[in-house]
Amino acid sequence: VAPTTPVCEVPSSAMTGTIVQMSCKETEGSPPSEYQWYKNGVALLEKTGTGSSRAANITYTMNKKSGTLVFNTVTKNDTGEYFCEASNGIGLSQKCSVQRMQV
Repeated sequence: VAPTTPVCEVPSSAMTGTIVQMSCKETEGSPPSEYQWYKNGVALLEKTGTGSSRAANITYTMNKKSGTLVFNTVTKNDTGEYFCEASNGIGLSQKCSVQRMQV
């Protein structure tokens, strides 16, 4: 079953230095969807704990299975427009509407 449009929860504002969690979920897809977050139209990298991502100074953790995107300490650099895409390899992937977070 192809995924439906996911429901995204993105806070509209956040204080610098706080923990921010965004979530993305759709329930129709079978097999269960994987989720990819985008910021300003660019796919966010999944943090794997390898040296390359640490070198890129990634300050978030993205879980493709659960759809969560967690910032341990947000900075002004994290301000932007976020959306997520659900895909399970069947039918078209589905995106939620873009939501802006201001830090």
